[in-house]
Amino acid sequence: MRAAITGMLPGFVVLCLGAVLARGLSAVVGVNELLLAIGLGVLLTNSVGVPERLRPGLATHKSWLAAGIVLLGASLTIDSILETGASVLLLMVATVAVTMITVEGIARNVAGLPERLGSLLAAGAGICGVSAVVAVGGGIQARETQIAYAAGVVLVVDAITIVVYPIVGAQLELSGIVFGVWAGVSMLSTGPVVAVGFAHSEVAGQWATMTKLARNALIGAVALGYASYYARRGSGGSTSWKLLWANFPTFVLGFLAVVVLASAGAFSPDQQASIAKAVDWLFLLAFVGLGTEIRIGDLRRIGIGPALVVFAAMVLASVLSLAVALAVL
Repeated sequence: MRAAITGMLPGFVVLCLGAVLARGLSAVVGVNELLLAIGLGVLLTNSVGVPERLRPGLATHKSWLAAGIVLLGASLTIDSILETGASVLLLMVATVAVTMITVEGIARNVAGLPERLGSLLAAGAGICGVSAVVAVGGGIQARETQIAYAAGVVLVVDAITIVVYPIVGAQLELSGIVFGVWAGVSMLSTGPVVAVGFAHSEVAGQWATMTKLARNALIGAVALGYASYYARRGSGGSTSWKLLWANFPTFVLGFLAVVVLASAGAFSPDQQASIAKAVDWLFLLAFVGLGTEIRIGDLRRIGIGPALVVFAAMVLASVLSLAVALAVL
């Protein structure tokens, strides 16, 4: 245990330094600190590179993101979620369906991609990025190269949306709820969704996180559905509960538990303020680490075909979901 902690310490120190630098630069240049944190991580990994001794500590960024999301529940109540819950839920389900059907259709009928690769891309785009790719890939017995390829495409699109969504939100002057729900239902991975949400506003960050977590919870049903489909076709696909649990975003349960506590008045105003500060720093740590995973060289090596399939489907889902969000929220 002590050796593991010692091995993670150098990378964790880098995350801390990046978080402090991002906050300091934000006050000077006027750019959102979370986006600066991602930028610093991208700059590090694509300039001097990341030494092997830093990787264990940098990899903890997913844990800091999960912890931040769990604690974020302290600023929400069940009543606030239910205010627009039904319309948001319907929009989320419709967007997931449109995204997955569009990716499958283009991949099979236009781009001519292998069926399993198309399914991996559909799951990654529709549900929760790389986690969905891995969960579905294990269930349909996809080749490791296909899983890696689909995961790479997800990272490409994530890198694009981190830049594009804040620009669109500012140009259209979207409200916090509209922007947050739009990002939550149409972007791919949890980290970028939370980053752009809070880069817009506190309200947008909360709604982006809640909506994205609702999408993430669909991972089990989607993985089982794909496994059943390929098994019926004689492909031998199967999904174990162990695999589903390994890829299920368990922090969703923690988030819901803290929301219940907040709704019951378990946190005083001073405690909520302290928790909010902790959430800010946890997200800064997480997004510095997230930036180190965006490698320009890897983006260049990803073939343009699958990326265009996902991007086209995402543009369609993004435009439609934004139009609906503006109309009903």
